[in-house]
Amino acid sequence: MLRITCPHCGARDELEFSYRGDATVTRPGPDADAGAFHDYLYLRRNPRGWQVEWWQHNGGCRAFLKVLRHTVTHEVRAVAAATETLEVPGA
Repeated sequence: MLRITCPHCGARDELEFSYRGDATVTRPGPDADAGAFHDYLYLRRNPRGWQVEWWQHNGGCRAFLKVLRHTVTHEVRAVAAATETLEVPGA
């Protein structure tokens, strides 16, 4: 089980959180074509290694967080508020 340290509530079990997806994907602008929106919605990377992800603390403060998690070992290296920036190591 993952332990995620919420910046507002402290360390909690992953059962209190909901995974919301890759935090590095950016939404196409309003003038983008349908192909760009298709790619945004359906084509995602499946990296092996460190990834910045969106998580929501549903069982606590309900805040959206960015979590730096290793996709193989599930190690959580850093947690930040949604407005903060997290960098992937070695990227």
